[in-house]
Amino acid sequence: MPEAGNTLTLETTQGPVVIEMRPDLAPGHVEHIKKLVAEKFYDGIVFHRVIEGFMAQTGCPHGTGTGGSKYPNLKAEFNAEPHVRGVCSMARAQDPNSANSQFFIVFADARFLDRQYTVWGKVTSGMENVDKIKRGEPVRDPDKIISATVS
Repeated sequence: MPEAGNTLTLETTQGPVVIEMRPDLAPGHVEHIKKLVAEKFYDGIVFHRVIEGFMAQTGCPHGTGTGGSKYPNLKAEFNAEPHVRGVCSMARAQDPNSANSQFFIVFADARFLDRQYTVWGKVTSGMENVDKIKRGEPVRDPDKIISATVS
């Protein structure tokens, strides 16, 4: 059972997605995500990059993959947690310390990402809703996060 205060629920246009956040793996990232959720940053944000058999990416305020929050980028917290179906990991640019607000949920094993991207959680229910998110790069008429809450 997840520790109290580390359950992230995303109400999406495809249905709810529940994520167990893992501060034991990435304390700085989990703290940052909680701060953004408290500020309602993710409410209304689209899944802008969704690649069949790979992942669904969200968290860009512009809906294009080019933006982040008003806060400084995060220091990488790479860990040994494998990128397998349902894992939530931070998106970043070439610089390992460039993650900010964008993250992705993997559809299938993507072990080539291991120890190069910060894993901070895993979907515990609603993965069938992640599977229904519209695909594309960019996505036409994208699905979105209606609201995000932490409990």
